[in-house]
Amino acid sequence: MNRDVIIACDFPNRETTLAFLDRFQGGRKPFVKIGMELFYGAGPEIVREIKARGHRIFLDLKLHDIPNTVKKAMQVLSALDVDMVNVHAAGTVAMMKAAVEGLTRADGTRPLLIAVTQLTSTSEEALHGELLIGPSMNETIEKYASNAREAGLDGVVCSPLEAGLVKAACGKDFLTVTPGIRFADAAADDQVRITTPARAREIGSDYIVVGRPITAAPDPVAAYERCLKEFV
Repeated sequence: MNRDVIIACDFPNRETTLAFLDRFQGGRKPFVKIGMELFYGAGPEIVREIKARGHRIFLDLKLHDIPNTVKKAMQVLSALDVDMVNVHAAGTVAMMKAAVEGLTRADGTRPLLIAVTQLTSTSEEALHGELLIGPSMNETIEKYASNAREAGLDGVVCSPLEAGLVKAACGKDFLTVTPGIRFADAAADDQVRITTPARAREIGSDYIVVGRPITAAPDPVAAYERCLKEFV
């Protein structure tokens, strides 16, 4: 699996998103993440439009519901021809298996399916004090990743700090998609478990998801190329 940088297009509307992507005309078409804000604001059509421009798409909706509902939702999302989608691993093995079933097309193909272990904004203190999860963050991540592998998923979303742990538990071919990426000279913003692109590569991330360090940069294309240079 080749490493890649995924740009988080966390914009409120179609116009802002496409204006941002216009900056990349003539160069490498970046892999982009479409999250809840943009998808709920612009609808499925924004997925089709960005796909038609030649971008790979990670549709980041983090499904978490009863197995049958997730299965039916995945059948709809599979028809959008995205490259990667996700669920919450907390939804149980049964839910994740249903997601795989719903996502798989009649010809046997499907997008990559990954599961969120714990959000990178979640601290150890919140894990124990608010979510009432007793085991440590690392133990929780390892168990959730193992559940995802058992369910037939391709990998997990985790902090880059936990990518090596996941690889050790689930194998080197089990994908790690890691947000929480910041340049060494940048602010952490609202992320807690973070690291740099270069360190993420060393630990074992397959994909890094980068938002504000690229989208809010004075020169987003230069920031994207810096990420590629440091990570890929």
